[in-house]
Amino acid sequence: MNRSNLLFLCTGNSCRSQMAEAFLRSYAAERFNVYSAGLNPTQINPFTYRVMAECGFDLAGQYAKHVEEYKGAVDFDTVITVCDDANELCPVYLGKARRRLHWGFEDPAQFTGSDEATLAKFRQVRDAIDTCIKGWLENED
Repeated sequence: MNRSNLLFLCTGNSCRSQMAEAFLRSYAAERFNVYSAGLNPTQINPFTYRVMAECGFDLAGQYAKHVEEYKGAVDFDTVITVCDDANELCPVYLGKARRRLHWGFEDPAQFTGSDEATLAKFRQVRDAIDTCIKGWLENED
């Protein structure tokens, strides 16, 4: 079975797109080559590592990537934006993607509060992404 190429696109590639990449790769690696990138990548947020580790995901091999790394190298069947900024700017990068989806999630990195409150926000977004991916996979069959 041919796997389709799927890109999760965000602004910083530091939280949401990294989480989505890890979840989808875990749930459907036999169906998808999963990538993530940012329009203005920074580095993976330390809270992202923490909340994903709580679910058994080790993000040690993942890093924040610029979407330009994939231009001309990978043709994406599906591009999913996971933040509103990337959704608004995504027409700049459609490549040859056959399908474009938008799943807008709150940016936990923009949250301000105590470490415990920030951790709770990251967990909330992580769980929303997980639920969304599981639901999408059920409908993709």
